[in-house]
Amino acid sequence: MWDKPQVLNALANLLYGLFAAAVLYSGVYLLVNSRAFPLRQIKVEGQLSHISRDQVHYISKNVMQGNFFTLDIDETRHAFEKLPWVRQVSIRRRWPGVLVVSIEEHQALARWGEASLVNTRGEVFEANSEDELPQFNGPEGSSQDVVAAYRKFSSVLGSKQLQAVKLELSPRRAWRMQLSNGMQVLVGRDDVDDRLKRFIGIYDRALAGRNTIGVVDLRYSNGVAIRLPASALPADAEAKPANKPGSKPVSKPAASKPGNGSKPGSTGQAVPNKPAKPAALTTRPGRPVINRQQV
Repeated sequence: MWDKPQVLNALANLLYGLFAAAVLYSGVYLLVNSRAFPLRQIKVEGQLSHISRDQVHYISKNVMQGNFFTLDIDETRHAFEKLPWVRQVSIRRRWPGVLVVSIEEHQALARWGEASLVNTRGEVFEANSEDELPQFNGPEGSSQDVVAAYRKFSSVLGSKQLQAVKLELSPRRAWRMQLSNGMQVLVGRDDVDDRLKRFIGIYDRALAGRNTIGVVDLRYSNGVAIRLPASALPADAEAKPANKPGSKPVSKPAASKPGNGSKPGSTGQAVPNKPAKPAALTTRPGRPVINRQQV
């Protein structure tokens, strides 16, 4: 092999190439990992209401390690996405030495369940909020359906200046809502649009301005049932004792006079009959149908 010039030239070229590549890689590595390219600025973009400067500062000091070239973009993005109220994050480098962080926050629409929130897209997230928000409840995975129904119900109720402050979807897909005036409306699961139109149709002449209405049940084919709240029902009243049908009236025996042949040991006084237990007229809260409005 040593007496073949072509082989020796090829081997020499290969060695020179490997040496040059090693030098180039070492130079680039040292250049990139040196302090010559520090990350000089972090620019946060987006309409932010809940992300604070302190949170950004904490991530920059504890997560963002390296310079402009060696910074781990994925790790930094995941750190921002863990912050409450953050829905989506995108990060890009801008020469020289600028890191641009674009953040999209959740827009809370309502409370979901006991401790969560739901945004305008129907996505459930965990965060704290002091705002007055409607309450949504529903089976797991139904948040987008509830948000869509809330928008549809609101468009219908808005014509009467009403607002749903609580909306619930049962496991059987039945709808129930509570309005801003305290009235509860049972919509059910079938013919929802028609039932809402029926509710709006009777609202002005049968429901508007009546604070004593507790529940409006729309789950009828040709009408509605209106029920009073417990506070509006009359108090229990006692009726006069009455004999059962077919029984003889109970008469009070006359008192016997002394010496008229009463048995020995008697006191000469009549023993009164034990009074009958008075019958109470009761109504169970929420049960009686007070009115049915035919449509």
